[in-house]
Amino acid sequence: MSALVTGLTRFDRDTALTAMGDGRFAGRMDPGWWIERGPNGGYVAAVVLRGLTMAVDDIARTPRSLTIHYLAPPAEGDVVMETTIERTGRRVTFVTGRLLQGDRVLALAMSAFAVSIPGVEFADITMPSAIPVDETEPIPMMQRPGGQAAPMRERYEQRWAIGDPPFTGGDAQAVVGGWIRFAEPRPVDHLSVAAYADAWIPSLFTRFPQPTAIPTVDLTVHFRAPLPHASMKPDDYCLVVFRTQVAAEGFIEEDGEVWSPDGVLLAHSRQLAALIPA
Repeated sequence: MSALVTGLTRFDRDTALTAMGDGRFAGRMDPGWWIERGPNGGYVAAVVLRGLTMAVDDIARTPRSLTIHYLAPPAEGDVVMETTIERTGRRVTFVTGRLLQGDRVLALAMSAFAVSIPGVEFADITMPSAIPVDETEPIPMMQRPGGQAAPMRERYEQRWAIGDPPFTGGDAQAVVGGWIRFAEPRPVDHLSVAAYADAWIPSLFTRFPQPTAIPTVDLTVHFRAPLPHASMKPDDYCLVVFRTQVAAEGFIEEDGEVWSPDGVLLAHSRQLAALIPA
């Protein structure tokens, strides 16, 4: 079992995989992470990353990049993660994966795992200005049609700290963010960060008067710091910020950052998403 399994939180149980041999791993999609017609993309990313990590099986080689293409929304139930080690060099291992449900391909993934390479280090990017976490309140659960909150929203505690409120329908920049952690305390590792990269309210919602479907087509996460982060406790929040600058031909991009509370950039993300008319 992967060293990334750090406890028995719901997140760990619902992303757990069992080795089947020949690079194949069995898991289950749990409806507690549903957001619309299927599970949240960050949850799927965490399941996929766990399988890729188990396939690499080298604690010295940590995830550096993860790219997932979402082909079809999973249904509740059993899934199989098939992995292939494409190449292992002196420093970098490349691994690919397919998430399957029966004969349906749900997701295709490619990831690079690597050892730490000493050399030039600098960071010109700085942590964005945000309302301090102790001056914020948890975001109320957004209601779906019929009056129920999406189950996935119950898995996190989120506190708005950056950008205009959603559904104001104005012309403000599509920039949103705030503080996020799991509802159950858990160390912030690569799986957590992969989930956080697609767990926030879409940045485009600041320009919409009401919710609309924005399914992810592909998501890339670049991990930029050692994880778990040394100074963070299991109940600490991360600060996330997401922005969209172009909407064209029915698609948008969303760029994201995940920060530790002490100002260390943990990950960059970028996704392409489809804009489905209401």
